[in-house]
Amino acid sequence: PPLSFSPRANPQPTSFSCTPRPPSHSSSCQIVIAMESALLGMGNPLLDISSVVDQALLDKYGLQMDNQILAEEKHAGLFKELASHADVEFIAGGATQNSIRVAQWMLQIPGATSYMGSVGKDEYADKMTEVCSKDGVKVCYQVAEGTPTGTCGVCIKDGERSLVANLAAADKFEVSHVKKAENWKLVEDAKIVYSAGFFMTSSPESMTLVSEQCAKSNTIYCLNLSAPFLMEVPPFKATLMATLPNVDFLFGNENEARTFAKSEGWTTEDVAEIAAKIACMPKTNGSRCRTVVFTQGMDSTVLVHNGQTKVYPVTPLAKEDLVDTNGAGDAFVGGFLSQLVCGKSLDDCVRAGHYAANVIIQQSGCKFPAKPSFNWIAQ
Repeated sequence: PPLSFSPRANPQPTSFSCTPRPPSHSSSCQIVIAMESALLGMGNPLLDISSVVDQALLDKYGLQMDNQILAEEKHAGLFKELASHADVEFIAGGATQNSIRVAQWMLQIPGATSYMGSVGKDEYADKMTEVCSKDGVKVCYQVAEGTPTGTCGVCIKDGERSLVANLAAADKFEVSHVKKAENWKLVEDAKIVYSAGFFMTSSPESMTLVSEQCAKSNTIYCLNLSAPFLMEVPPFKATLMATLPNVDFLFGNENEARTFAKSEGWTTEDVAEIAAKIACMPKTNGSRCRTVVFTQGMDSTVLVHNGQTKVYPVTPLAKEDLVDTNGAGDAFVGGFLSQLVCGKSLDDCVRAGHYAANVIIQQSGCKFPAKPSFNWIAQ
């Protein structure tokens, strides 16, 4: 089919024994107002090739639902097979790019967000640039000559998804691109920098450089665990643990939380307890405590901040309204960061995250209406 592109989802406090530090979101903190390039994302830009599949296709390629993996040789035919489906959609994606575009959509302030990643010199890259720019995101892609723009096979079944990423050009990101004067200025100007954990597969050097700079400059650095394999493959886990001391906000879902705990030799599978233990792990910038946020699908979101745990029920959604969970976690982060960059409370950040995720799961892929209906609360 011809290519078509779519734009791109009563709290109970519990005390823990870690030493509280000044919170990053207390009334004494300087409020960060959304301004030009206030939120920077760095990640792997991918073109999503999305289609509804049956169990036979999942079995053919050895795929599991609610999972994300990097493509292997055995997945070579998957992308063509998905593209041949009558209902296939081609959607500008990649986890970090999704979150940044959702944050930009929530903010509705042109240029408030910016994004770096590596693409090929092709139609897919041109379209992603066009879509992001139209949304108001400032894109600063590195162009990897001779390598196609990365793709992600999105296999949808019963409203859940299995993702298979072929990074291609996204895997060619070089730290020299970050060091260019105009790009390093984006790092210096940002109030918040965010990366999905997937970025550590393509440019761990860039992640190290930027996270260390954020710790030195007191810029908020946010990271997502993103996928279980990042904690199961030794080189990726090593990068994660080297970066974690610089992380101010850590995001993930319940599966990733439990995989992290297992990789650390912890016996607990309680998501709130895991979040609390991660929040207390060593941190470079001692002036700000680490906040850990774990989503759990339609179950409550867990947030640990400054030694306290809160549990937030998600917005209910009728089963018949659920279309596609692909991008829900990305949308949650985008909504959350849209409030964080404006100095809103963590309660408001979670509320915005739930709103954005609720919108995205009623769409096919990470897409959203022209303007959000989110109710901003003045502080």
